[in-house]
Amino acid sequence: MTYETISVEKRGQVDWLTLNRPEALNAISVEMVGELNDYFGGLYHDGTVRTVVMRGAGRAFCAGLDIKQREDRDERDVPFGGGFGFQGYLADVYIKMRRCPQPIIALVHGAACGGGFAFALAADIRIAGESAKMNAAFIRIGLSSCDMGVSYFLPRLVGTSVASELMLTGRFIHAPRALATGLVSEVVPDDQLERAAQGYVDDMLHASPMGLRMTKEGLNLSVDAASLEAAMAIENRNQLMTSRSPNFAEGMKAFLEKRPPVYIAD
Repeated sequence: MTYETISVEKRGQVDWLTLNRPEALNAISVEMVGELNDYFGGLYHDGTVRTVVMRGAGRAFCAGLDIKQREDRDERDVPFGGGFGFQGYLADVYIKMRRCPQPIIALVHGAACGGGFAFALAADIRIAGESAKMNAAFIRIGLSSCDMGVSYFLPRLVGTSVASELMLTGRFIHAPRALATGLVSEVVPDDQLERAAQGYVDDMLHASPMGLRMTKEGLNLSVDAASLEAAMAIENRNQLMTSRSPNFAEGMKAFLEKRPPVYIAD
């Protein structure tokens, strides 16, 4: 698929995904939803990509839904499939972001509103530029803030109290408070976002391919685990599977020899 609203730059085993509608502050269009569904849907069985860095072109990460396009376009003209029309079509993007085995690092600068906020929340790690401001904008246009996974992601990241405040008011959370509440891992000058991300990427590539994938999967499952025993069952399964890979022996040997490991695909 040829992409027009996003771009994907491959740097070895890392995809640098850029939302690429800078003239519209990377607002979410029907075309962008189709392209993101295609991209994230294709990652599940793609062993050549180990990590994804997601960012926005221009002055913002993503300003949310392109309301003007939605007003100008008849939704019935687009074959979304399923029973929820465009709502379900866009929601599928966030599900695919969580389902794909590759960790996603979101670099947030400028506005991340509504569905754009949800993109950041659906990532595994968030790094904020100093200009970052995020909000659950849905409630400010007559909708519920329980949309695009925000009601699932946000309380798990910042707790119910802060999530309630942000979702019931639609207020912006700016970079300093986002750091203080644990919503983002760090705040850097906007022009240092790529450099900051590279450190996380390098550390992830130091992990074995299976170890990285199964850590994301295990975290996702354990967040909703019914008990400690259920979470440990997932951990035991993951460790047994990764320990049977030749990469475990290589990782141990590299650690003892104080050198970077050389992993094979597994």
